[in-house]
Amino acid sequence: MNPALPAGYKQERKSGVNIAIVGSGYVGLVTGSCLAELGNKVICVDSDAKKIAALKKGIIPIFEPGLEELVINNTRKKRLSFITSIKDAVKGSEIIFIAVGTPPLENGEADLTGIENVARNIAINMASYRLIVEKSTVPVQTGKWVEHTISTYIKRKVKFDVASNPEFLREGSAISDFMHPDRIVIGVDSKRAGDILVNLYKPLNAPMVITNIKSAELIKHASNAFLATKISFINAISRICDQVGADVEEVAKGMGLDKRIGRSFLNAGAGYGGSCFPKDLDAFINISQNAGYNFELLRAVKKINQEQKRFLLKKIKDNLWIVKDKTIAVLGLAFKPDTDDIRSAPSLDLISALKQEGAFLRIYDPQAMKKAKEILPDVKFCKDSYEAARGADCLLVVTEWNEFKELDFAKIKKLLKRALIIDGRNIYDPAQVRKMGFTYVAIGRKGL
Repeated sequence: MNPALPAGYKQERKSGVNIAIVGSGYVGLVTGSCLAELGNKVICVDSDAKKIAALKKGIIPIFEPGLEELVINNTRKKRLSFITSIKDAVKGSEIIFIAVGTPPLENGEADLTGIENVARNIAINMASYRLIVEKSTVPVQTGKWVEHTISTYIKRKVKFDVASNPEFLREGSAISDFMHPDRIVIGVDSKRAGDILVNLYKPLNAPMVITNIKSAELIKHASNAFLATKISFINAISRICDQVGADVEEVAKGMGLDKRIGRSFLNAGAGYGGSCFPKDLDAFINISQNAGYNFELLRAVKKINQEQKRFLLKKIKDNLWIVKDKTIAVLGLAFKPDTDDIRSAPSLDLISALKQEGAFLRIYDPQAMKKAKEILPDVKFCKDSYEAARGADCLLVVTEWNEFKELDFAKIKKLLKRALIIDGRNIYDPAQVRKMGFTYVAIGRKGL
């Protein structure tokens, strides 16, 4: 029995649903693999022929714990397949999930070109009833336009439904999040569509929020905006803690014990990044603006997040005095641990700023260096934390990987030119590190 599956669930189902996932990126690949694991027959579609060829060989384009095993297992059992033809996918499925990218435009709005293209191709190739489900994060009212597009280009008089089923997958724990969700949001405008999706997700035994399409679309953006707000709030508190000599970790603990607040997402640090929060926050600000509401709160959240990186940079400069010609060991590139995703990662802004100051950078990340090498010239990528620390003037922690929490500090101290640790994620105990002879600088823990 796969421990990722819900308790009491029989892995081998007698029959499943034929499903197509259009878009084999992070969301599409995880969703498709997990739905296959539940016993459905899933076709993952992508226009990138090289990616599809690699997936057929069990080569996974992203790092996500447990995903490779899931893909290989379900491919072998013929529950999961990969193709480049939307036509064939539409023909062989009852439910079609749209999971293509919605990258930000220059004005912050989501680029829905991919959504429209997929909707048009579905319409052209649809010969009988299909349920088309938005899985990508999209602005409210996108469902209306998907329905309009399909109605415009459909060649045969066949019925169809459009639904919204936003994902809530955290990179690094996506499989567990899918199999053990806090809630499943289903936005539908027909009973038929609702019944199909309720039946699909019934094995997960999770709370379901069944609502209309527009409300479901808003739930996703509202959720991400609120979590980003919590992060920026505690980062703002960390600035005050630095000024008055308080400890932001203790403040967060005291706040988090209030059940109305909760402790999650109250970790001060270098700011949020990744493929979701920055993009979704910008999109939601634009959505609100287009709806006639100026969401000033979210503009402040974004500003605080940008300032937090400058705040950490100032701490580096305050402790090194002159950054030019200094060597800095950077631990962490990914925007969070257990992923190789460097999109909008705080590390990139910090590295760029330090390079402009004339610093030499020695960098290590357990998973993200392969992707980083494509965009970061003139830095030294190291095989581990100790190689990065060798001869460095300070050790800068940017991502809270577990292996960074378990460093041999005696060894690190011998390797560093100067025993200085700048902890951008507050992962160490200040008293313990300082007892070992380090100068320890953290976020919002100045008084310790």
